[in-house]
Amino acid sequence: MRALIQRVSRASVTVEEAITGEIGEGLLILICAMEGDNEAQAEKMAEKISKLRIFRDDAGKMNRALRDTGGSALVVSQFTLAADTRRGNRPGFSTAAAPDRGRALYEHFGAHLGSLGIPIAWGSFGADMQVSLVNAGPVTIWMDSDDWG
Repeated sequence: MRALIQRVSRASVTVEEAITGEIGEGLLILICAMEGDNEAQAEKMAEKISKLRIFRDDAGKMNRALRDTGGSALVVSQFTLAADTRRGNRPGFSTAAAPDRGRALYEHFGAHLGSLGIPIAWGSFGADMQVSLVNAGPVTIWMDSDDWG
């Protein structure tokens, strides 16, 4: 799985002029299931993100995790994180999981993150979404489950 994590002071997702998900301080998590990914990888990604120490402590150092702050996560499906840009000018997306599998892993990831005590708001899988955010810091982190072996 791949994720792009942004520390935010607020974020929201709108679909057809209706807000589907909205948070205050927390993380906007753009998530993509890749071909061959499984539930164990989704769970490990959720656990790693829940423990990621990217929020400031009293000394101003990035030393607190989302679960320490009481913040929320806005989980948004983002198949374009699978973009292959090695050749030509049009990205290829053949390494992304098939839509049914991608949806199942997206939902599994978010549900597992929620089971870890993180309040969850959702995007709308497969929809044309408008994502608004205020990136706090800015702090933006790329994660790929392939990096963990």
